[in-house]
Amino acid sequence: MLQQGIVLPPVLERPAETLLVNVFPQETRVAVLEDENACEIHIERQAGRGLVGNVYLGTVNRVLPGMQSAFIDIGLERSAFLHIVDTVEHRRNPNSTRRIEQIMFEGQTVPVQVVKDPIGNKGARVSTQLSLAGRFLVHLPQDDHIGVSQRIEDDFERNRLREALRNMMIEKGETHGFIIRTGADGISDEELRADFEYLCSARSRIEENARTKPAPYLLHQDLPLHLRVLRDIFNKQTRQVWVDDKTAYEEMCQFAGQYAQNANNKIVLFDKKEKTLFGAFGIEDEIRRALYPRVNLKVGGYLVIEPTEAMTTIDVNTGGFVGRHNFDETILKTNLEACHAIARELRLRNIGGMIIVDFIDMAGAGHRELVLQELAKALSYDRTRVTLNGFTSLGLVEITRKRMRESLYHLLSQDCPYCHGRGHIKTMQTVCYEILREIRRAADQEYIKELRVYAAPNVVEMLIDEESAAFRALCDMLPVPVSLSAESAYTQEQFDIVAS
Repeated sequence: MLQQGIVLPPVLERPAETLLVNVFPQETRVAVLEDENACEIHIERQAGRGLVGNVYLGTVNRVLPGMQSAFIDIGLERSAFLHIVDTVEHRRNPNSTRRIEQIMFEGQTVPVQVVKDPIGNKGARVSTQLSLAGRFLVHLPQDDHIGVSQRIEDDFERNRLREALRNMMIEKGETHGFIIRTGADGISDEELRADFEYLCSARSRIEENARTKPAPYLLHQDLPLHLRVLRDIFNKQTRQVWVDDKTAYEEMCQFAGQYAQNANNKIVLFDKKEKTLFGAFGIEDEIRRALYPRVNLKVGGYLVIEPTEAMTTIDVNTGGFVGRHNFDETILKTNLEACHAIARELRLRNIGGMIIVDFIDMAGAGHRELVLQELAKALSYDRTRVTLNGFTSLGLVEITRKRMRESLYHLLSQDCPYCHGRGHIKTMQTVCYEILREIRRAADQEYIKELRVYAAPNVVEMLIDEESAAFRALCDMLPVPVSLSAESAYTQEQFDIVAS
């Protein structure tokens, strides 16, 4: 029986953070360290910059009543996907019976915002409900209300912020909606006003371009990664923001002066010639490690993380850890440490979608409950939306994590050209027997005078050593001579048989 929707505990206080911004002309990388441990890696490449948050003027290509969806041409390689639940009409009235064909028609031009980047063979997912994110506010041009984040718990502060924003809206004649973000807690009216003015001007530009530009057209592009760091990640627990590029440093200081003034004295230019920023903090090693399936635990156990097409599986093993007390306590200790390692790896590797965790089997229900509580606590620090379910009858735990962009694994790696993504190759013995069968087939053809086998050196060596009896027996049966040639450029599975 699957237990649904375990509530994650609120984060009482985030650990101290250090942000590292590594800027290269073709690529910007950001690392988030919590208590000196890397827990997030963000990468943005100029050739494939993320699209989430961008607003486009698109043209409806197709309306699919059966799927209650539409495909929108926004000028990308693949049309974007719009489901009816992502239309502003449905979000205003979720119980409405209106269908997609009553809202959209082919050839219609419509402003849409990307809510999910293209992943694999899928195009971007878009919404007709627009939202513009600032440092302290989210602007909702199609709404008319003021909302306040539930994580601002002090009633006096909630009312102060709401009243200050309402006065700004009255003064400017603004009637569109806003949400006050958690980061606004304790800010001054001047900081709030700067964010308010920035978002209003961005919306005005979008409206003007939507009236005058032909579709498809990019109406609004989100900030580059090094500036989004200050808007979306920087918080009260951030101790320092290191950046290793002078131009980016100046842009960040300018942005902080306007929209994140409390970040100004924490932005530091890293200019040590003898080492790189990521190298100095050990981030390059963390990235390399994150591409391997095995993660060692401090107590001696380890995780094996395997991404598949449908989900990601995580297996917890005791390894060489035997403990000092009874075996049940050893298993519990390993599983409890695995909870924190799993939560960190999900963030570090940016794993999204469905995740299945196979903890080491525990005998008692009490130990299972302790593991679930620890896992819920560890997952609560994640900035991405996460849901946690209890143990299934098979002893597995299901986690879902919202997928916003490609994982680190898919971004930095590709299928091996030798094994074609299988993760393993054929044994030398298997290849030898394939060669022997192919020799026999080729020799049956007419007008063949000689056969030459080209293969990897280790395969040729096995044919003339361990499999020499089988090779000689086959050659004695054939009417034509067979020779072997070792080719260092060939992989273990590669071979060619050339007839002359």
